[in-house]
Amino acid sequence: MRQILAFLTLIIMVFALVLNQVLPADAAKGKTAAKKKGVSEEVITDMTTKIDNLTKKIYERELYTPEDSKQLIGLKLQLDEQMDILSEASFAPLYYKLGNIFRLRGIEKDAISCYQTILENFSDTAYGPKARDILTEMGVEIKIPIAEDEVDEFSEDEEGEIY
Repeated sequence: MRQILAFLTLIIMVFALVLNQVLPADAAKGKTAAKKKGVSEEVITDMTTKIDNLTKKIYERELYTPEDSKQLIGLKLQLDEQMDILSEASFAPLYYKLGNIFRLRGIEKDAISCYQTILENFSDTAYGPKARDILTEMGVEIKIPIAEDEVDEFSEDEEGEIY
């Protein structure tokens, strides 16, 4: 009987050692994977610098080169792609600045898209009210989607309109 207890104790200790060695490695892998999904500070800083340089060109009344236009479109696409992966509050100022650039260049459709993205995803930041004000000035009807859990709070009439 002692031999069986000693053997079981030995097996439990080996099992505990193996788990102790494996779990921290898995946890580190999880942190690395999570880090890859997020956007690094370097990428955000790079995007901010590029957007600021394009903004300066507008205020200094410099002409946009074809490369500048490509860069502007590339920045918007890159930011949208990052939003699809992970929504971070640090994107709000980037969308706001891009919206301003598009608006000042007369590209209202993209400007509205940037400001609407702020309202939908970052309305609780300082950029939410600013985006709402600009959209109102532009004459855009602001529609904020209603969350599913909030639908029950409203009543529908015969025509299906929510009031």
